[in-house]
Amino acid sequence: MTIRKILAYPDPVLRVPAVPVTKFNEDLSQLVVDMAETMYDAPGIGLAAPQIGESIQLILVDVSREEDEQKFMVMINPEIIEHEGKQDDEEGCLSVLELTAMVQRYQKVTVRYQDIAGKEQELNAEDRFAVVLQHEIDHLNGVLFIDHLSSLKRSLYKKKVKKMLAADQRG
Repeated sequence: MTIRKILAYPDPVLRVPAVPVTKFNEDLSQLVVDMAETMYDAPGIGLAAPQIGESIQLILVDVSREEDEQKFMVMINPEIIEHEGKQDDEEGCLSVLELTAMVQRYQKVTVRYQDIAGKEQELNAEDRFAVVLQHEIDHLNGVLFIDHLSSLKRSLYKKKVKKMLAADQRG
């Protein structure tokens, strides 16, 4: 079990489309364990493998019912195969520091994916859970939630990041 470093915008790895997983083995299982520990340590409710520098199509999503519970779902090679409706929800991201914003997403989605054993599954999700799935699947395509914001909000955030990076280099 290892807590991994979460990459932050503007790290270029976050923009690289992830490759499909083809080997369902002990290495993949260990990566899932590391990702779960990293996600809960952050703390977050979802984590995509590219966020820890692994450009493969793997996401974890928290499905805990109780506050002190740590229960997550593993989705490998997920893709949205159906969607309907629209909703606005506030999003943040472990890789996009110091920003939350309202983002428009689908209200309902159907996701096809493989489980940790490689077995194909399908899941219907709606409301907040649908938002989390769309957010994490975006990571697999090199898309960040800031890409869904207006160009003005995106440009203000980029300026803020430049200032933070400059301050880090001086400090």
